[in-house]
Amino acid sequence: MTTPAKPGSPPPSRLASIDALRGFDMFWITGGEELIHGLHRTLGSSWTAVLDTQFHHVAWGGFRFYDLIFPLFMFIVGVVLPFSLTRRLERGASRGQLYRHLIQRLILLLLLGLVYNGLLDFQFHDLRVAGVLQRIALGYFFAALVVMNTNVRGQAIITGAILLGYWAILMLIPVPGFGAGVLTPQGNLAACLDQKLLPQPFCCYHFGDNEGILSTLPVVATTLLGALAGHWLRSSATPKRKVVGLAIAGVACLLVGGLWSLAFPVIKNLWTSSYVLVAGGCSLLLLALFYWIIDVRGWRRWAFFFTVIGMNAITIYLARRLFDFGTITAIFVHGFIDYLGPAKPLFWDFSVLMTGWLFLYFLYRQKIFLKV
Repeated sequence: MTTPAKPGSPPPSRLASIDALRGFDMFWITGGEELIHGLHRTLGSSWTAVLDTQFHHVAWGGFRFYDLIFPLFMFIVGVVLPFSLTRRLERGASRGQLYRHLIQRLILLLLLGLVYNGLLDFQFHDLRVAGVLQRIALGYFFAALVVMNTNVRGQAIITGAILLGYWAILMLIPVPGFGAGVLTPQGNLAACLDQKLLPQPFCCYHFGDNEGILSTLPVVATTLLGALAGHWLRSSATPKRKVVGLAIAGVACLLVGGLWSLAFPVIKNLWTSSYVLVAGGCSLLLLALFYWIIDVRGWRRWAFFFTVIGMNAITIYLARRLFDFGTITAIFVHGFIDYLGPAKPLFWDFSVLMTGWLFLYFLYRQKIFLKV
């Protein structure tokens, strides 16, 4: 446990709550989801069924907890920007060096995204170009450019302009054979552009790409929403006021997003503007909670598990794709796991998750972090 922050004191260059929240977010896609599904398979109760449903994406429109994972990550990417880019600019860092850093990071993330999609299989005719890491790369790059070249007010205006502009694009530009304002999987403008501009095959739904071209635009708004929260955390306001401000902003985003969804539905695959606000509201409330518990109250020990994941989030995302942690896990549990009966699948999921975590813990102890 650490000493709570003093009222009005300048914020540290790194907030523990940010790493913990990033780790909490990544936990669910690096093993936590399987635990929930395994729990439901083992117990099969009504409450586990409700919980299990929350860890499946909605088929198209709507919002579940699992639909928060990706925008929460992009939100956290944005939160970090004022603590990195803005702080370095304030200290007199060369803009040329920062631009080179942004470009290098963009290229590296794009390359890692292609590796994740199977670049090293050399089956280029089947290689998916779009992807999660590619979207992270583009969202980070363009949001960073905005943060570097505008003040807080300008960033807020650009965020709003993106949300309104994206709404206008999807609702007013007609799609051949469908017309304007159609938001069905087959009739929306984003799907139309993906089909025309992205190489086949498409990965995630028949008519387009989950991380397609046009739907990357509002991802920048999600990232900038996080940047605005980061500026607030770096401000001279008292820690209590920061918590209250984040919470109020979160509730406001939820209300506006909910109202907007009546005319512009919450659709993750399209990353609609209402989806940005609903997910952003949830992200702001989670950030307020983690910041209050960890950085204000100083209760950090419970979050160490998540911090280890959060410090190497991209590493575990790639490692789970490229390596089979189950092979290592089997070495240690094969002798007794068959005696666990109905609990065997759940215990197996937990063991694989912990194998991945111990891998990250080793990197953490060695101070090895993939910073891209």
